[in-house]
Amino acid sequence: MKSSSKGFTLSELLLAAAILAFALSGLLLLFVNCMLLNAANRNLTIATSHAEFALEEIENTTFASIASATWNNATITSKGLTPLNNESIVITVTGTDLKNISVLASWLDRGQKNRSTELLTLFSDY
Repeated sequence: MKSSSKGFTLSELLLAAAILAFALSGLLLLFVNCMLLNAANRNLTIATSHAEFALEEIENTTFASIASATWNNATITSKGLTPLNNESIVITVTGTDLKNISVLASWLDRGQKNRSTELLTLFSDY
């Protein structure tokens, strides 16, 4: 008599489970990397908005009183903003009639990596 049992053998089942586990681990790695990239982009957006806030503060002063300055976490908090990890904002002013303004926001990202973004503009008294 011939056996006509249908179904999967144990080796076929183990091979299918191994392929599924390999595919799912790749998807999990992709998901984790997307989460980390999202956090890094969020921090960049926050730092850029803080630098823009600093430029707005400069714009609301008189031309003669524009000066270089450094904001630390306490200064950022006093302006009503929530600072990033060890964030600082350095404002550099050069020139006399036409002032070159550089606003550099720097912070520590995940893994204590130094990150920064810089905004540049010109201010005129005319």
